Amino acid sequence: MENLSLAFRPKKIEEICGQRHLTASNAPFFKLLKSGKMPHCMFFGPPGTGKTTMARVVANALNSPFYELDATSLKVEEFRKIFAQYQGGLIKPLIFVDEVHRLSKTQQEVLLIPMENQSAIIIGASTENPYFSLTAGIRSRAMLFEFKALEHEDLEKILENAQKQLDFTITPEAKSYIISSSAGDSRSLLNLLEYALYVSKEVDLELLKNLRPHALKDGVSSDDTHYNLISAMIKSVRGSDIDAALYYLARLIDGGESPDFIARRLVILSSEDIGNANPNALNLAASTLSAVSKIGYPEARIILAQCVVYLASSPKSNSSYVAVGKAQKYVSENRALEVPEHLKSPLNKGYIYPHDFGGWVKQSYLATPLKFYTSQGIGFEKTLLEWHEKIVQKDKKK
Repeated sequence: MENLSLAFRPKKIEEICGQRHLTASNAPFFKLLKSGKMPHCMFFGPPGTGKTTMARVVANALNSPFYELDATSLKVEEFRKIFAQYQGGLIKPLIFVDEVHRLSKTQQEVLLIPMENQSAIIIGASTENPYFSLTAGIRSRAMLFEFKALEHEDLEKILENAQKQLDFTITPEAKSYIISSSAGDSRSLLNLLEYALYVSKEVDLELLKNLRPHALKDGVSSDDTHYNLISAMIKSVRGSDIDAALYYLARLIDGGESPDFIARRLVILSSEDIGNANPNALNLAASTLSAVSKIGYPEARIILAQCVVYLASSPKSNSSYVAVGKAQKYVSENRALEVPEHLKSPLNKGYIYPHDFGGWVKQSYLATPLKFYTSQGIGFEKTLLEWHEKIVQKDKKK
């Protein structure tokens, strides 16, 4: 029996199941393909959603020579040989690069000129979002198209099509399981069906569960889920919803996300969203990062949970985050201020040593007065505000 995921691969865009935002007759992608004006494209989304198939469909529709390359083992010379073969000709090859996010910066740069002068059509496919994984040069020259996990009805249609062409029976329970356990991945569905049919032409639930004991998880292998889950966890902690934060943490752990990655995001959150409202939050988050890097799963889950609960329960302030953003914006938009003479190194005349005056003395530290920081007076930040006000009020009491 031929590999089913290859045997049932669509040849035309009208045959593709799912991705209706791309394949519908009124979709911009569909119209571009039918007009023959196909741009360079970066397809991104979960595995088994039709990215490679779509690249082949585009090549067929344009009647273009098709080159399928794998970024994991690709050498720059392969690109150059293809470009040289068609240099100055009227025919444009379509070069499809799977796992495109694995291209090195040098490999990506080799594509820039051919993409710019349209000497070839470049299509890349990735499970990772190109906004994070590709250079700005590649992104500016390509259209980005997201592929989404297939819906239940899409997988059902694929299964029914296979049943029409192959001689087998499948019980209702098995049908439900093969669809639901494939997590929107058509390749996964067809692969499971293929190996089930090697065993028996009568497919039941027991047979499928012997081959796939558990449903596939979308987990964190696809970039979309990866960033959505970590984003949801961070927003839940920021919003002080302990249970929601723990749920998304459990999803990340269940999907096999690195404890170091989760801890790093918690360290950032502890400073960005809690800051001096509870300075100990940064200490605990940093300790969490250090601990999980040495311990790992399964015990790391306990440490991460403790940190998540603590951060979600802490008072929140983004005063420092906002202040440094304002300062950076000012620096980027204005000429650099001259450092006052009395502050330059080595020590110049005119500098007044605060400790000689009880810890504070009035003097200028900027050539032009600026204001970036505003305390929100939340948690320990209120104490810091009171301390600062007492310090700078000393001169007024004299």
